Amino acid sequence: MFKHRHSLPLLAAVAIGFGSLVAPQTARADNLLIHRVQQEQGMNLPTRGMSMAQVEQRYGAPQRKLSPRGGDSSKHPVINRWEYSSFIVYFQGNRVIHSVLNTPAGNNTHPSSAN
Repeated sequence: MFKHRHSLPLLAAVAIGFGSLVAPQTARADNLLIHRVQQEQGMNLPTRGMSMAQVEQRYGAPQRKLSPRGGDSSKHPVINRWEYSSFIVYFQGNRVIHSVLNTPAGNNTHPSSAN
């Protein structure tokens, strides 16, 4: 049994008020993500499975080849990242696993600072 019954309505009000403060942030983040995915779908980005040679042949040399990540175990393979002016390509081994726009909507705004 809760000792302070008069505290329950206060806790409920705080929880509801807090929820209304968080909801707009979440909605805005969802909209940004949706917009970013729509942009990526409309662009000619390197596709999954392309080799490093194919990417370089089609898109030219990257502006920067970022430091590899991972490789500490078989569960964490080495991931290489190439930065172009408007997108970043992620490779596992020699093959593209993902390409993303270099936009403020993601956590890759300044990937060179994560070296």
